[in-house]
Amino acid sequence: MMTTDTRLAFAHPSERAAATAGPEPLDRISLRDHIVEVEIGAFQAERGVTQRICFNVVVEVQPLTGPVDDDVDRILSYDRVTEAIAYELADERLNLLETLAERVADRILLERQAMRVFVRIEKLDRGPGALGVEIVRGRDDAPDARSEAAEVPHPELVYLSNDAIVSPHLGGWLDQLEQLGRPLILCVGASETPAPQVAHKMAQRRIDLLAIEQNAWVLASKDDRCVVVSTRTELDWAMKNGQTSVWAPSKIVLDSVDTPSAQPRDSVALAAWFAATFDATEMLVIGAELPKQASVPLRKVPVDQNQI
Repeated sequence: MMTTDTRLAFAHPSERAAATAGPEPLDRISLRDHIVEVEIGAFQAERGVTQRICFNVVVEVQPLTGPVDDDVDRILSYDRVTEAIAYELADERLNLLETLAERVADRILLERQAMRVFVRIEKLDRGPGALGVEIVRGRDDAPDARSEAAEVPHPELVYLSNDAIVSPHLGGWLDQLEQLGRPLILCVGASETPAPQVAHKMAQRRIDLLAIEQNAWVLASKDDRCVVVSTRTELDWAMKNGQTSVWAPSKIVLDSVDTPSAQPRDSVALAAWFAATFDATEMLVIGAELPKQASVPLRKVPVDQNQI
């Protein structure tokens, strides 16, 4: 029995699907040896470079009732599987294959016909063999991403200059912003204290991002309503639960597939890039100069103005 179990553990997902099939017959479609070059991985050596990852996916689908009539709209197309992979790879840079596998499986299970999905992902360039992960998810396991997305309102994004952070109006501004009834995300730049300067561009980028994060903690110390957050998951939770967030940018910037052109030293422009990821209608800028170009509309408020 153990020999059979071991063989199935390393068999193609289609064999595992057949071996674990339930009493109700299901059809299967499969994607084999789909190789994509992408930047992924938690190690520093995996940043800034691409590597090959291989996808093997099997989707169990409800059998069609009636004739297919050679109509592609009546079946789950292979394109929907490859599109799910491409969508999740483009959404953000990920560290873990496990995260990518979960997201691909969840997206496939949004398809009406899909009942169960097997996703195997392997890194082909990290050693002499293939390093990978395989998961199995059923329709009952998959979150309804469409309903979750509908529950998250658009946030109010506000950039605060250093003068704004120490302004006596800070508490009043936060009171007014809370009255808007939208989730509140605050962005800051680095403090006036010069950050260390090094010749290595990637190292300098991280230093400059960390300088912003230090100032985020300074802002958080000024008002207990402000909580520093660094991941999109934390932000999503905060927006659903009425928490005022202060953006610590390192992880989201460094993990972004669509790397922002704005440098950390151009902190208003970087915050505007971040606001655009939420499709924000505008970003309020208190006490700072506006960049020449921004991906969202900006509205400037003087630091000595108590009404916003």
